[in-house]
Amino acid sequence: MQAEGEDDAPPEERFARSDFTAGGSDQLSFSKGDKLLIHAKPSSDWWWAELLGVRGYVPASYLQEEEEEEEASLEDPWQDEEYFGSYGMLRLHLEMLSDKSRTEAYRQVILSNSASLRSKVVMDLGCGTGIISLFCAQLAQPSVVYAVEASSMAEYTRQLVKQNECQEVVTVLQGRAEEIELPEQVDVLVSEWMGNCLLFEFMVESVLLARDRWLREGGVMWPSSAAFTLVPCQADRYYAEKMAFWERPYGLDFTPLQPLAKQEFFTKPKFSHLIEPSECLSAPSDVICLDMYTIQVKDLEEIRGQFHFDVEKPGVFHGFTAWFTVYFESLQTGGPTVELNTGPNAEPTHWKQTLFMLDRPVSVYTGDSIRGTIVLRRNPVWRRHMSVTLHWNIDSSSMETSNCKIQEKVAWRVEQTEEV
Repeated sequence: MQAEGEDDAPPEERFARSDFTAGGSDQLSFSKGDKLLIHAKPSSDWWWAELLGVRGYVPASYLQEEEEEEEASLEDPWQDEEYFGSYGMLRLHLEMLSDKSRTEAYRQVILSNSASLRSKVVMDLGCGTGIISLFCAQLAQPSVVYAVEASSMAEYTRQLVKQNECQEVVTVLQGRAEEIELPEQVDVLVSEWMGNCLLFEFMVESVLLARDRWLREGGVMWPSSAAFTLVPCQADRYYAEKMAFWERPYGLDFTPLQPLAKQEFFTKPKFSHLIEPSECLSAPSDVICLDMYTIQVKDLEEIRGQFHFDVEKPGVFHGFTAWFTVYFESLQTGGPTVELNTGPNAEPTHWKQTLFMLDRPVSVYTGDSIRGTIVLRRNPVWRRHMSVTLHWNIDSSSMETSNCKIQEKVAWRVEQTEEV
């Protein structure tokens, strides 16, 4: 990103709604309440600003027009009415239950640990229709399963528990994890909290709060760990559909619409993308790993990773594709670990993969190196949203790009859409 568009017009004033720590030499740190001067808006997410005579890029979502107590004006920063309302309807539950890879992974976890679950106390957080709780009751013999659901689906979950004759084991509690009361600590905390790009929707915060409050010492988390995976890729079909289309449709030159197309289609990630293994330009890499026993809520505000990819074949570098894998440790020492992989070499899941398109494609060649950093930064206001920022450069010594070094920084905002 460059500070394009900076001109002689007087700068706009903006006030910081939250602290921000610069992630690179081209960014500007500031504190809540600081007044910044905005000189240019090269993208919707990153602006060129000045503070005390120092200039740099700042995230637009951290700024507001007026100095005020923003907390008082925010009706629902968690968007709970919208969030829990969506989980009170069958559309999302149909999608999740129809995802055999996802649902069978949890079933396999219960089945492979059935003997060790005997007489254990289990919490199923965000239980939805109660499928995991029902697996526990039917495939193992826990003493009790506390099925916790904040949405109105809990009313139907109680009916399903009774319909499947599991009411002696499963107790359904309606409420948020931050508010519920249990009569005892739990031995196992299980939850299907993952969203697009692993963290989107940030249900993981509720899981961590429940862990700290209700998981006994030595208890087990399912999932126990998670990995966020990235790979540089080609996306010829998507690029042709959204960008190249405007070059000459019906024999007419529509290229003036390409900048608009780039802004509309490439500044947000493409969810529900299915990448073919052949479209990967290198071996994928786990760029962020989470230990569900040690990660803290405060750590969710900003998570950083690094990557180094060696290009394995010549092609067009259109962007990065991301997915995640979660791991379920065994209750028995040395027992098998179950994993749920949402990548292109596994059975497709309802998450599929997420595509981050670059502003412009870049030709790469065998032996080129793509290095950089990734930052997942939680929105300071809308707490279920986040932005993903990638700093990357290409080092090439090929004949086609002798001693070439390309550098770029791109950012995407991950927020609620109909595709999620």
